Amino acid sequence: MTQPADSRAGHGRDAPPSWLNSAAHRPEREACMVATPAAGSGTEPADDGSTAKGVGLRSERGPVLAAVMLSTGLVALDSTIIATAVPSIVRDVGGFAQFPWLFSIYLLTQAVTVPIYGKFADSLGRKPVMFVGIALFLLGSILCGVAWSMPALIVARALQGIGAGAVQPISMTIVGDLYTVAERARVQGYLAAVWGTSAVLGPLLGGVLSEYLSWRWIFYINLPLGAVAAWMLARHFSERVTRSRHRVDYVGACLLTVGFGLLILGLLQGGVAWPWTSIQSLTILVVGAATLGAFIVVERRAADPVLPLWVFSRRALAGGSLTAVCIGALSAGLNSYLPTYAEGVLGTDALVAGFALAAMAIGWPLAAGTSGRIYLRIGFRDTALIGSVVVISGTALTTLLRPDSAVWAVAGAAFVIGVGLGLTTSPILVSVQSVVGWDRRGVVTGANMFSRSLGGAVGAGVCGAIANATLASRLTPHAPAQAHAVPEYLDTTSLVLGGQSGSVPPEAAAYVRAALYDATHHVFITLAVLAVLVLGALLLMPRRSSHLSFE
Repeated sequence: MTQPADSRAGHGRDAPPSWLNSAAHRPEREACMVATPAAGSGTEPADDGSTAKGVGLRSERGPVLAAVMLSTGLVALDSTIIATAVPSIVRDVGGFAQFPWLFSIYLLTQAVTVPIYGKFADSLGRKPVMFVGIALFLLGSILCGVAWSMPALIVARALQGIGAGAVQPISMTIVGDLYTVAERARVQGYLAAVWGTSAVLGPLLGGVLSEYLSWRWIFYINLPLGAVAAWMLARHFSERVTRSRHRVDYVGACLLTVGFGLLILGLLQGGVAWPWTSIQSLTILVVGAATLGAFIVVERRAADPVLPLWVFSRRALAGGSLTAVCIGALSAGLNSYLPTYAEGVLGTDALVAGFALAAMAIGWPLAAGTSGRIYLRIGFRDTALIGSVVVISGTALTTLLRPDSAVWAVAGAAFVIGVGLGLTTSPILVSVQSVVGWDRRGVVTGANMFSRSLGGAVGAGVCGAIANATLASRLTPHAPAQAHAVPEYLDTTSLVLGGQSGSVPPEAAAYVRAALYDATHHVFITLAVLAVLVLGALLLMPRRSSHLSFE
């Protein structure tokens, strides 16, 4: 699950909030703007010197904020709603070996397009970029809903991610344009509540729609909501834009996308579609690594890079980015395979699996909300270290899950992990912001969120590779229990997903459940290893962070 930036981030005496200086809005390069409400709105203009040069706004802030919250909710919802629908999707269109792409491609395309949209928002205005993002997101939703195969669904999810890459940061930028520094703490709380609510409702809503309607409705539901958000923005939000030119690092964005895409492809298909030591596998992995090497070279020379490499040159920043990568990978792996375990191994329906996964989404914001009081007393790193120990405990509980475990045990483990992540992510984000001045806080905040998204994309691929390799070794085409099953043996998992096991012989269902348990168990062990890596990354950070010195 992706969490919003801490609402206190960057609200020190010497600086406005850090998310104002985001990849989509860099006030250190811009002068002041005055936000003016529409006539008769009764709202005073915001003029705190924080808004962008040449952009004049005439807006009724309430309806605009409602539209922004609705748009943000759609993006947040689609990050989690698909998790409990995966078993139903696999049962319908097949492609169990490829389903981690549904998470990876969405996170990857969203991450690499955020800075590009930010440049366009500064030069063309927020409104047209927001409309493009909503349009692409809704088009992707339509294509997801009519997808006839797993590859078609993966392509549609990529388009969704490209749209989400505009909606999330531009929503935050519009809020920065409309509200004063003092007001933003309250408004940021509203947006954080949207993320928290969406994270809880996503798995549950996905389970309900999959169980009682069709998994396709988890995408169709976006259409009326997105249309309402676009209509409200068109009606109530206006701006004057002095167009300017910004350099956009298209080459860097393309190299990053292709490089990580090839690595994920190699991880998911190696040992399944072709042997690990085959020419295909080695070529894909080597080309992917070489592309990422070329990305580093390009970023060193780029005037305005997608990912500034200096953010990895200090202990605090490098440790924070590594922590974010591990947390993103852990969250993606859990979202991908916990519902699969609940439905495929324990035999629950999608709704019950949604309740189990929602426990993590409940624990995360609860802990994040209290982390501020803790890190003000004992410091950022020590608070995050406590959270990492809790995460390790939660992932250890998942490794103890058995083929006959109770659903409450699954939910309990997820809740513990959520509490640990809530105690870890917020302090780390505020910590990396505290080691730089106001003019660089947006860059390090964006880099930290960027690292988490990329970690999620790669983590889903790694967990998918582990699960696929386990199933490939267990579900051989020559296994007696599989003699009657479909030839593509990894897709025999559909026999026990979505409540379908009653239609197959009991011995075949038991055989597939056992193989699926082995696969998910190995994924849970991987999550425990990632939790330990979170602890190791935190230990790389200095105990105390200050913007006056880099340790």
